[in-house]
Amino acid sequence: MPDGRDTNSNGATLDGTKVVTVPTVVSLKDFAEIIKVPAAEIQRKLMSLGVLASLNQKLSPEVVTRLAKGYGFTANIAASGAAAPGTPGSAAAGGASKPIAPVKPRVKGAGGPVSRPPVVTIMGHVDHGKTTLLDTIRNAKVVDSEFGGITQHIGAYQVDVDDPTNEGLKRKITLLDTPGHAAFTAMRARGAQVTDIAVIVVAADDGVMPQTIEAINHAKAAGVPIIIAVNKIDKAGANPDNVLTQLTQYDIMPEKYGGNVLAIELSALQNLGIDDLLEAILLVADAEVDPKADPNARATGVVVEAQLDKGRGTVATVLVEQGTLRSGDAIVVGASHGRIRAMINDLGVRVERATPSTPVEILGLNSVPSSGDRLEVAKNEKEARQKAMARASEDRDTKLAANTRITLEDLVKQRRDGIVKELNVIIKGDVKGSVEAIQESLEKINHPEVKCNFIATAVGPVGEADVELAAASGSAVFGFNVRIDPAAAKAAEAGHVVIQEFKIIYDLIDAVKLSMAALLDPIYEEVPLGTAEVRMPFKLPRAGGVVAGSYIQEGKVTRNSSVRIRRGKTLVHEGKIDQLKREKDDVREVAYGYECGILVPGYAPEIGDSLEVFEIKKTIRTI
Repeated sequence: MPDGRDTNSNGATLDGTKVVTVPTVVSLKDFAEIIKVPAAEIQRKLMSLGVLASLNQKLSPEVVTRLAKGYGFTANIAASGAAAPGTPGSAAAGGASKPIAPVKPRVKGAGGPVSRPPVVTIMGHVDHGKTTLLDTIRNAKVVDSEFGGITQHIGAYQVDVDDPTNEGLKRKITLLDTPGHAAFTAMRARGAQVTDIAVIVVAADDGVMPQTIEAINHAKAAGVPIIIAVNKIDKAGANPDNVLTQLTQYDIMPEKYGGNVLAIELSALQNLGIDDLLEAILLVADAEVDPKADPNARATGVVVEAQLDKGRGTVATVLVEQGTLRSGDAIVVGASHGRIRAMINDLGVRVERATPSTPVEILGLNSVPSSGDRLEVAKNEKEARQKAMARASEDRDTKLAANTRITLEDLVKQRRDGIVKELNVIIKGDVKGSVEAIQESLEKINHPEVKCNFIATAVGPVGEADVELAAASGSAVFGFNVRIDPAAAKAAEAGHVVIQEFKIIYDLIDAVKLSMAALLDPIYEEVPLGTAEVRMPFKLPRAGGVVAGSYIQEGKVTRNSSVRIRRGKTLVHEGKIDQLKREKDDVREVAYGYECGILVPGYAPEIGDSLEVFEIKKTIRTI
């Protein structure tokens, strides 16, 4: 067998599991027929893992292998063109078709994307055990004995995890050890979407707390799958079911309650349930994320954290996103630049290369970059320096522009994309009833082209965390009968975040409607003004072209209006009237029955040409 286990004459492994051969590409319905399990049961199984799949949904080899194992089978993934189950050469007939090992990169063509380790951010309320969980995973899973036990904290690290579908094989998971939610927000605010999965830690004895809600909002705004880690189940007073019930109030529906969010009960302190959490991460990564990157592309990455070290100079922790980063590469990171003098991994070992999803410390930058800054490899140090200088100039312009207060119209203009546009909003109110009433009213606004997307709704003053979330998600903050913290107001001004305060609910709703309407494309109408006939083309000194001496046949002609010119029935030119003359004087308008000179750039007039003059009327839409 490909996995190294012996089989008996009946095509079963010695541990009792049966062997089935499954095509590389198989639908849920066909897979159900192969293992003789009702398709509906497999659908329910996938739903418990957070995946909604139709009968014709194609299943990846990883999911097939994992599902088969759950039903007591060993899946033999047939290569393209392999024999079907039960035919000569198939596993069921005693053949030995080689399965696909999901831990190996699946190349989609030369130089194309291949599988990479999933990147996981662990967030949660203070004192709920996030740091303990990270430390426990690291101590249990990082093989550091061969390096003398020397490890270092670099803001991110990789762990080796047993592949639940391939005994004896390992897979990597990259964990981001961010200080609170600030770094996560900073990365997203700078356009760095590095996280594949968010694990939110909730203490079983404490339940959902303010920072738990913040973490949920951040993960939702980032659009990443969520796994709930219910920690401290060993403590007195622990009530995991109460935690799950509380989470449903924030649109987190655990699979235990028929939802699609995995919730793992564990104790980080006692090292209980850690393997279950890591297996859940691999499940979600395979079923929902399928992370890939091209190791042969030009290397790019993002800064997790950076600082100035007295002995080593600027030290930046970078997570590689695409390509392979190498020692000696010329790089530009934000407005910093340099050449990589050394790269150190999370074990404190100097390395020469780093592939996608690998975190490394780099030395050699000329200044300290910020969290979320993008890393790019340049051709040489000269190019890196030029790019860094250009970015520094852009940063200065941005800071100067920050002195001009941004308007809500400016904000919505930045979000004009997609078929159905969305206005992201954060609602803060004085009491729960007010917040619910506002949200209910805004949800009733139905329009085929625009909708209101609630990033967060909560009771309490507008705080700095709200501003950070708004900056990361491109949201406007609407406060009802609440104060704005001074630190939040300062952060909003620096981050170009719009905060509006209201005392009357209807005024707040009207303001949101106005903002939503601003996202709608205006209606443009063509309004006829008049017609004219060319009687004599002539040149005027310094006119800049040939002037059409014309007679106004109906309506009027105005300067800067649009004109459509026909020669007989043929359209010969469209443009704008640049100059309009009455005798020798420049005029703004000439009415019916008068003669005038009309200059249209790019138009060579001929006697008898007909000019149709019109204007485009712009109508702003309302909701």
